[in-house]
Amino acid sequence: MAGSVTSVVSGTVAAAGAADRRERRLLCVDLDGTLVATDTLWESLLVLARNDLLSLWRVPLWLMRGRSALKQEIGGRVRLNVAALPYREEVLAYLWAQKQAGRRIVLATAADQGVARAIAGHLGLFSDVLASDGKTSIKAGRKLEAVRELAGDQGFDYVGDSRADLPLWRASGRALMVAPSASLLRQARRVCPVQQVVCPAPSRVVEVLRAIRVHQWVKNVLLFVPMVLAHKASDVDTLLRVLAAFFSFSFAASCVYLVNDLLDLESDRAHPHKRLRPFAAGRLQPAVGVVLAPLLLIVGLVVGWVWVSAAFGQMIVLYLVLTTLYSKYFKKKPILDVLLLAGLYTYRVLAGTIAASVPASPWLLAFSIFFFLSLAFIKRYADLVAMKGDSGEGLPGRGYAVHDVDLLRSLGTSAGYLSVLVLALYINSGQVAALYPQPRVLWLICPLLLYWLSRVWFIAHRGRMSHDPIVFSIKDPVSYLVGLIIVGLIVLASYGTQVLRLWG
Repeated sequence: MAGSVTSVVSGTVAAAGAADRRERRLLCVDLDGTLVATDTLWESLLVLARNDLLSLWRVPLWLMRGRSALKQEIGGRVRLNVAALPYREEVLAYLWAQKQAGRRIVLATAADQGVARAIAGHLGLFSDVLASDGKTSIKAGRKLEAVRELAGDQGFDYVGDSRADLPLWRASGRALMVAPSASLLRQARRVCPVQQVVCPAPSRVVEVLRAIRVHQWVKNVLLFVPMVLAHKASDVDTLLRVLAAFFSFSFAASCVYLVNDLLDLESDRAHPHKRLRPFAAGRLQPAVGVVLAPLLLIVGLVVGWVWVSAAFGQMIVLYLVLTTLYSKYFKKKPILDVLLLAGLYTYRVLAGTIAASVPASPWLLAFSIFFFLSLAFIKRYADLVAMKGDSGEGLPGRGYAVHDVDLLRSLGTSAGYLSVLVLALYINSGQVAALYPQPRVLWLICPLLLYWLSRVWFIAHRGRMSHDPIVFSIKDPVSYLVGLIIVGLIVLASYGTQVLRLWG
């Protein structure tokens, strides 16, 4: 009996000692994809592209000297804002708990030592940093050697996220994994037990669809407007041509969205809504956007140039030029930015006339300019209202201050009401009488638009508007109802006489 008790006590003490030794093991943490939900090399490269685009031609020359040299060259030319990076909160909470338990924690990364030390200094978590120094890349086998040398007989645990970390997990004897794919999880289980999985990997397909903003393609429905108003919607060839133009414009616009998001990562992360975008939040790696953007551009140009017309293809090229100017210059200039935004909406209507081979109506273009100018002002106004509760003075990356809200509201509502005035003048013109048998029915559209514009501004004033009024309209039942009534009135004005004859 005494021997049995002694055996149990000895086993308990041995288990406690083993647990204590495990807790004293060196804890090593990877950086890219593990501690931060992004890749610091790609982030630094994008900062370089934003600040000094012409210097990118040197990147292949730096890469010929090795990835470590490339990282050092880029790191020496840009300063990454480490405070704004998308840190994984679950990983940070785990590391702080381990630090409070007395464990020694080391940042072990293939990133450049300048970036790694800046992050270590910002967090105050790590006792040591193992990173690439411009000559040697601390990755896979070399990282394992460096970690073993630092750990000595103490042993180590390793927190990582990629296949390059498999040798370290094997040597550690257990895997601490962050956002692993299903295949990586299977591979890790073949080499060692998987003790803990933090941050399940998001669906890449879903995040790609969010990044290219498929929901924003609704803006390109404007390409159908000239065809419909010219009463050519029943022409199959015209309809197919405009449909191809819709997808061409959508692919090109998605390319622009990706480029803008990649170049605006820092300012987006300071924004209450944009910080949730896939690249800003780290749910999608920057490399995905760098590859996807040119593919979308090529597809958009081919579809527009070949399936629609050369003239429409040229419209796509000009659209890319205008959006690039907006991203690089005009979006930081107050008033000019909203004028160009309104112009880009109107440009879609003009592109629709090219795709449908119908003349551009001056009335339609004038209405579009004022109407979309009002929506562009709403976009900036809603952003400022959202920033009111923050300590900032204005919008990051924009030229507006919080106290500009009253001026933007005044300018925006005036532009919206002017668009309704243009519509009223058009309804009273001779062109409407020639196109619509019952033109007086169209007058009912004016109060409907006045109601819709006033309501949207009212919602924005109360701080309940999303950062984009188009996105808001897609989710708003009242907007659908108003739109259906307007379509019904246009149909009644077009075919009301025939209906009355049938009833008579």
